[in-house]
Amino acid sequence: MSQHLLTAQFLPSPSVSQFSVGPLTVHIYALCILTGIFVAWGWGRRRLAARGGDPAELETMVTVAVVAGIVGARAYHVITDHQLFFGPGRDIWDAFRIWQGGLGIVGGVLFGAIAMLVMCRRRGWSFPSMADVLAPTLLVAQGIGRVGNWFNQELFGRPTTLPWGLEIDPDHRPDGYGQFTTFHPTFLYEMLWNFTGAGVLVVLEKRFRIGHGRLFMLYMMWYSFGRFWIEGLRVDPANQLAGMRVNEWVSIAIFLLGLAGFLLLRRGVVADPFPSAAHQDAEQSVDDAAEGDTDALEPAEVLDPESGGGGERQGDAAGEDAEAHS
Repeated sequence: MSQHLLTAQFLPSPSVSQFSVGPLTVHIYALCILTGIFVAWGWGRRRLAARGGDPAELETMVTVAVVAGIVGARAYHVITDHQLFFGPGRDIWDAFRIWQGGLGIVGGVLFGAIAMLVMCRRRGWSFPSMADVLAPTLLVAQGIGRVGNWFNQELFGRPTTLPWGLEIDPDHRPDGYGQFTTFHPTFLYEMLWNFTGAGVLVVLEKRFRIGHGRLFMLYMMWYSFGRFWIEGLRVDPANQLAGMRVNEWVSIAIFLLGLAGFLLLRRGVVADPFPSAAHQDAEQSVDDAAEGDTDALEPAEVLDPESGGGGERQGDAAGEDAEAHS
């Protein structure tokens, strides 16, 4: 059996990347992204509930974070690969055609984190603790989303004759690689790396009670380390800096930030990271009373000389004194 047949038997590329439902065209890439989001959302709900948070609150937060994340992911891709969208012969509107592929996870996590930070502050929740809740779920979502690259036949690695090599159609091979048939399936490498990382984070979290945002720092380190070596395998056109792809430099920066955060952030866990609305109202009432806020006092204890209330109480006191001497 030839190497070509052996490879195709193990990992051929899908023959379709979209299908039609009536007048609508459904892109499988988008379905993979949505599947990853829903899986992460469901697991995140369970993780949040186990830590005393209200899972219902997560729905709105995830919705806003996902929208912000998609915008950020696309913006990152357009900025770092601007030559694909701007210049002679390019269509600027391609920057908005997300279904054709091209989402930078770095921008997605950054914009999503900013949105989550704002919402956590509005609810009085601990943002570092929320980041820890979502850290392993993000890896699972990213891993599932990578399957979309398989259907699009994109972002694969350099040529290989390994049995798990990915067969790429001639129309999808980059310039200079037309004579090669099989390539490193970098989507598969990153998917397995992310799934493994999610398991590692969960084990470390339970074993060492990692909190205060330090689990999210481990997520940053794990993902960026894997992305660095996987990025080095890819052959798709990309901007370079000092002999390395821009995303490799970004991965190094993220790893160092994660390492610094892990070393500097406080150890342990937050006692009550996700207080309920009722609990926050009760705490506010106590704080108001402690600060002398008259609105938090009982009406009978508020004496207003001009309202006549004080005179009424003096009259009652005088009557009681007269009865005592009669």
